[in-house]
Amino acid sequence: MNVINRLDLEQLTGMHAGVYVLILLVVVVVLIVLLVRNTRRLNDLTARYDAFMQGKNGQSLENILLERIKQVDRVADSEAENKAQIQTIMEHYDQTYQKLGVVKYNAFNEMGGKLSFSLALLNRENDGFILNAMHSREGCFTYIKEIVNGKSVIVLSEEEEEALDMALNDTYKVEE
Repeated sequence: MNVINRLDLEQLTGMHAGVYVLILLVVVVVLIVLLVRNTRRLNDLTARYDAFMQGKNGQSLENILLERIKQVDRVADSEAENKAQIQTIMEHYDQTYQKLGVVKYNAFNEMGGKLSFSLALLNRENDGFILNAMHSREGCFTYIKEIVNGKSVIVLSEEEEEALDMALNDTYKVEE
């Protein structure tokens, strides 16, 4: 029985030696493929690193990074200043006249050239005034009427109404 076991073991070993060689060959091929792939990736990474460090050493790269950080700090300071300035502008924005209406007309039939005008200036809340200048042969007479919430307590002339409507509806166009 010992002889049979030994013979079977030798036959098995002989038959499997080829399989073992084949398995080792497949493993070697897989390892070669992985080696080639990793070599390519390493070459790509080395090329990218060289491009990044081109002509630079670690110290100069550190200086560049520090300079960029300083620039970012300056931009942050500038942004803070800009925000403060915008806040100041917004606080004064309500006090400015943003809406405009102008109507030029002839106050008197004998006068030509449309030298008289009504000027409406309003802020965001439609508060402001209408300035009416009537030109005649004797001189120029100006009147001002207060506007609150888009309305006047004093009766407005046709030209003043038209100027107020232009300002309220933002339809003023410069005459050519």
